[in-house]
Amino acid sequence: MADELDVLVIGAGLAGLRCARELQAAGRDVQVWEASDDVGGRIRTDEVDGFLVDRGFQVLNPAYPAVRRWVDLPALEMRPLAAGVGVRTDDGFAVLANPLRSPALLAATLRSGLLQRGELSAVARWAAPALGSPTRLKRRADQRLGAALDQAGVVGDLRRVIDGFLGGVLLDDSGSTSNVFALLLLRMFALGSPGVPASGMRQLPRQLAATLTHPVRTGTRVRRVDPRSGHVDVQADGLTAHARQVVVATDPRAAGVLTGVPVPPMKGVLTCWFATPDGVAEMLPHPDLLCVDGRTRPSGPLVNVAMMSAAAPSYAPVRRQLVQASALIGGGRVTPGDDAMRQHAGDVLGCGTWGWELVARHEILDALPSQPPPIRLRQPLEIAPGLLVCGDHRDTASIQGALVSGHRAARHILGGPVA
Repeated sequence: MADELDVLVIGAGLAGLRCARELQAAGRDVQVWEASDDVGGRIRTDEVDGFLVDRGFQVLNPAYPAVRRWVDLPALEMRPLAAGVGVRTDDGFAVLANPLRSPALLAATLRSGLLQRGELSAVARWAAPALGSPTRLKRRADQRLGAALDQAGVVGDLRRVIDGFLGGVLLDDSGSTSNVFALLLLRMFALGSPGVPASGMRQLPRQLAATLTHPVRTGTRVRRVDPRSGHVDVQADGLTAHARQVVVATDPRAAGVLTGVPVPPMKGVLTCWFATPDGVAEMLPHPDLLCVDGRTRPSGPLVNVAMMSAAAPSYAPVRRQLVQASALIGGGRVTPGDDAMRQHAGDVLGCGTWGWELVARHEILDALPSQPPPIRLRQPLEIAPGLLVCGDHRDTASIQGALVSGHRAARHILGGPVA
């Protein structure tokens, strides 16, 4: 016999959890079904031999408006990375930092050799729209990021740094991502210092799920949704339900199977987590910086590397340290092995890798939806009467986009304005 439900949310990622919380606050009876064994969707953290390893290198930016509005940041005990980037250059190691958020790194930034007047002027031309109204920025004519940087005349060392840094953020080293989207993210980096919760990125979705009246039903994979007159039939493994309204908040591929919505191209990332002997962080000039390879000819596959336990000591057990190293995969690329990842990480950081042990290796082919120009914000949510789809693939490919999409789905069901 089928269960009779008011609202069923399929998928316990950020979008689904935000939607469920908002509907519950408005008095609706909401259940959330999740196929995997825990909440979070793509935001998960594993515990391995006392280390905390997020599934793919992820950070939370407290400057996101949706995070400021709907997340209890103090409860997460955020551990920020330094507000800047370390750069392995052809001449050594340099630092570029936000002097307003990392004033202690101002002197190192001025000594970096990367602040050439002509290159700075070009970067300023490209980045200037990010400093204005976000509403106006979203209305700008859009183009490929690479073309926008070319048009502004961004070349040389700073171009390699920007390409490397944004390549890791956007999971795109081709310059094909929306320039408007890149500038929106740049604005958030200028306003906030990204970091990780002390107990791992898993704490973000767990916080959202904690106040739900009905605990998330994990291990429940939905196989079919079928809109009917006045309700939606839902079939899962060994379970059926009739719901007045259903919100599909799964990953894009599962949403495409269940509802027929187009699946965007997905970008992949490989993250290797290495345990290092005690004392490696003390050998680095700035161990809490995210680092990129800004050399004319990078020596390996990485887009970024970071000593995570320097920023978040809780990520490693006592007298151990933890490095994350990430590279792009998919799209015909050769997936690098552990040794290549380890060697390049040590090369960028400027230290040997003797004694580095692999803790975890995460190959995530569907890590982030592609965001080509022109940027498409607020895509339609309702697929059929009573059936909605939400997620970062329906908004912007970010934590901000996932939370906003869940909010929009809830407001649509409640019949109120989207604030």
